[in-house]
Amino acid sequence: MTWFRSLYWRIVVGFIALLAMLLVVQTLLFLWLTGRFVTSPLSRTPQELADHVARDVSDALTDNPGLDLSVHLRERFGDIRQPFLVLMRDGRRASNRPGILPRGFPFGGPGRGRGPRLDGAPEERPAEPGPARRGSGRGGPNQVFAPIVVGDAQVGLVAVPSNPPPIPVLLQELGPTLTWSGLALLAVGAVVTALLIFRPAQKRLQSLEQAARALGEGHTEVRANETGGDEVAALARAFNRMASDLDARAAALAASDQARRQLLADVSHELMTPLTAIRGYVQTLAMPNLNADDASRRRYLDIVDAETYKLEAIIGDLLDLARLEGGGGNLTMESVLVRDLFRQVVDRHGPTIHNRGLSVTVSVVPEDLQVRGDAHRLEQALQNIAANAMRHAPDGGRVELRGERRADRIRVSVRDTGPGIPDEHLPHVFDRFYKADPARSHAGSGLGLSIVRAIVQRHGGTVSVYNAPEGGALFEILLPVSDSPALSSNI
Repeated sequence: MTWFRSLYWRIVVGFIALLAMLLVVQTLLFLWLTGRFVTSPLSRTPQELADHVARDVSDALTDNPGLDLSVHLRERFGDIRQPFLVLMRDGRRASNRPGILPRGFPFGGPGRGRGPRLDGAPEERPAEPGPARRGSGRGGPNQVFAPIVVGDAQVGLVAVPSNPPPIPVLLQELGPTLTWSGLALLAVGAVVTALLIFRPAQKRLQSLEQAARALGEGHTEVRANETGGDEVAALARAFNRMASDLDARAAALAASDQARRQLLADVSHELMTPLTAIRGYVQTLAMPNLNADDASRRRYLDIVDAETYKLEAIIGDLLDLARLEGGGGNLTMESVLVRDLFRQVVDRHGPTIHNRGLSVTVSVVPEDLQVRGDAHRLEQALQNIAANAMRHAPDGGRVELRGERRADRIRVSVRDTGPGIPDEHLPHVFDRFYKADPARSHAGSGLGLSIVRAIVQRHGGTVSVYNAPEGGALFEILLPVSDSPALSSNI
């Protein structure tokens, strides 16, 4: 995940950008408001403001000598931010903004030098009507003056600072405006940041929350929104992987439960058949008024004995299969000659081969081909496959046993010349109690090929079945060679 897609960095950059925007806007606003103190909307310069105020006050005093200067200046010039001071010969003083005038204005304060005098003293020539004078008390703030003339006499003057007020004065005046504007900008920036950064993440987090709730309620098919390249998207992808795993496990559990139910049904069915036969014949033999000769009684007892052996075989195969599939039972691993396994198979089925006129061909390449495994279990697997092949081969048919090495695998195959297996039955031949031919329902327990698959898998191999091109069924076992890691990892 690249850094600019990260929600963390987007928040950091957005926060810094918001602060920078606030600082820039506040600075521009401060400069603009400060400029309004120096430049009046009625004039361009402080001198022009002084001239304008002097003319206005002169006209007002001409019309009303008893004019209240403070009220007049508030009404006429209250909206002008640039402060100024009106000084009259009679001692009156008035200002449009008295609170922000520089200290000691207009004459610099005590001991700060002298400015224009309004009492006509000879050592300080008073300002005369005409162009305003620019003066400055020594060490005091710069200022400009304009005379107030009524008739032909100067009755006062207007003093305007030519420099902006000091910073504390400006902050006192502009503080509320800057504060409210800053709060407004902060609110706007917060809204923009929330909409651009947090709102998309919030929607995806809500989607993730809803998916988590649905998953908690058992809906394993639910998935969260994975759009985006930030941490929320990574969390959603991890959640979806977890949900997929849970979905797969739920499906596996459902399949396992179904298989368990099917196994119970199959076991019950397979066990019921011999038990029913045994119970029927035993009850028949126990009848007090049974009129049966010794031969009939012996035949009934032989049937009971055969069904008992059949029941014992089914139970034994079930226990054997359960041990193999559950990982129980230790395998005695050793090097086993494939030719010895084939020889034992042929010896075991010798009577069947002779009685039915079957021919068995054995081919092992190389002659000393060996496989590492449990000799007893490998022989059991081959015996079950060979018994199945001989059962389906016609009288006078042929069964082929082959062993060869292919790369890192040893291939052991058994083929018969029978009719083969219908294609729809091929995927199920290794299932428990599955019989492709219902007419052979009494041939074996139906667990032989399931035991074969369990044995081969315990040895790290695979078993499969095909219909050979030349006819008949072909069972193929692939086992790892003795030095293969796949074998050691499955022991």
